[in-house]
Amino acid sequence: MMIEVLKSKIHRVKVTHSELNYIGSISIDEDLMNAAHIVENERVYIYDVNNGERFDTYVIKGEKGSGTIGINGAAARKVALGDIILIVSYASMTPEEALSFRPVILFPDTDTNKLK
Repeated sequence: MMIEVLKSKIHRVKVTHSELNYIGSISIDEDLMNAAHIVENERVYIYDVNNGERFDTYVIKGEKGSGTIGINGAAARKVALGDIILIVSYASMTPEEALSFRPVILFPDTDTNKLK
């Protein structure tokens, strides 16, 4: 049996841009992606603290060191610039693996979206 377990979480970052006329995705500063062990095209779940919206999408690399958090495509209708969001990914593993697995949880500076 496999279970879904928290793999990575980027806690409380600010949406810096949104682009409705884009094919979709979330762009995340490459520094944050690397620190959170999130890879390009990985499925992530977005939880908007400001309005309660919850949705999933895939990741594309944002400019390294930029603090970019961009919501693109149809999902841009679910957030507003400046909203605070959580970015979460999960992994499938056996219950035995889950007992010793430790997720990566980041707490970036909410004003800059950069690691403290």
